[in-house]
Amino acid sequence: MRDILAPESARWRAFVEVFARVAGAAGYQQVMSPLLEDLGVFQRIGDATDVVTKEMYDFIDKGGRHVALRPELTASICRAFVQHRPTTPWKVWSTGSQFRYERPQRGRFRQFDQVDIEVLGADDPYVDVEVIALGWEFYRALGLRQVALQINTLGEPDDRARYVEALRVHFQAKFDSLSPESQATSQKNPLRVLDSKRAQDQALIASAPLIADFLSRDAAAHFATVQAGLESLAIPFTIDPSLVRGLDYYRRTTFEYQGATLDSAQNALGGGGRYDGLVESLGGPPTPGVGFALGLDRTLIACDDEGVFPAPVVDVDVFVVDTTGGEEALAITASLRAIGVRVDRAFDNRSMKSQMKAADRSGAQFAVIVGSDELAAGSVVVRPLRAERTEDSQTTIPRLDLISYMQKALR
Repeated sequence: MRDILAPESARWRAFVEVFARVAGAAGYQQVMSPLLEDLGVFQRIGDATDVVTKEMYDFIDKGGRHVALRPELTASICRAFVQHRPTTPWKVWSTGSQFRYERPQRGRFRQFDQVDIEVLGADDPYVDVEVIALGWEFYRALGLRQVALQINTLGEPDDRARYVEALRVHFQAKFDSLSPESQATSQKNPLRVLDSKRAQDQALIASAPLIADFLSRDAAAHFATVQAGLESLAIPFTIDPSLVRGLDYYRRTTFEYQGATLDSAQNALGGGGRYDGLVESLGGPPTPGVGFALGLDRTLIACDDEGVFPAPVVDVDVFVVDTTGGEEALAITASLRAIGVRVDRAFDNRSMKSQMKAADRSGAQFAVIVGSDELAAGSVVVRPLRAERTEDSQTTIPRLDLISYMQKALR
């Protein structure tokens, strides 16, 4: 966990603003879910998932309730759907911090932020296409071009059950060849072994049965429509039969966005898929769902690698220099801020030289200067700070004309 200081904090805010614009243009509305939930909400993610077994920050609160800090957004959004029963299809976006007790590394922290899309109450494969396309459009809006889309399907529940049993037999036959971690995983959910990035497991994963051989007609048709929809939008993709994502609730469509500039073991920028049984497991009616979560930290690393989406400039427009005690600076900053001008000032009655240094550091376009002569004459001096300055570049104007003067000057 760490602090995010300016100017990086402004970049984070801009990141969410771009996402809100992309999601809002498609009719998605924001949902803000709590950071703390009943532990049971997240246990629905799956008991073979590291998030549940090892990574959650959970504890007993003062009321004796077993609660957890939010490790991901989808389960919280589904809990909110069960509680509030909004009209479907419920198209929402969300953002915020998640918490997982895992080993920190480049682009991965124990407190991390994501942006998220969820659609609940629509079984249409074209909803899958829309969700995937929104993620793709968002990366394009940031300026990223070296992003690859991987897709897969996990079929219907019966398809998945048959496939999981085939994987169980496959991995059990060469159990000793698996890494110790995958040996433990294979006992709980063999499907999750496909998610392993460990070199020791790759040969067995490569020779494992393929989900395509176990798909029902409906599941195959759903996946074919998703592919056709992406092709019609000219969104390139690759089918990855081993893509199961890291959470147990996925079924049918799964997908992942990968950054080509990142290390292959940690190149997932975000992803998601269908989770048609999750709402029901939380006590709601059978409700289809599909969505994604995109990691803020790793996506910004990809932006740095590609030289796009820098931190925005957040300099002030005007810096007020007041050597008469500070009351004039108080009045001037208030009047300029009231018309939407970004204004800063110095404090502690510092010298003219010290205040002018602060004005230069602020990035302001203009300094508004009030000394004893200006105070007596009811005037102010306006000095450009970024343009080439000459002896007559600064202007003395009546104090009462400052608002109109600055409006014209800043335009």
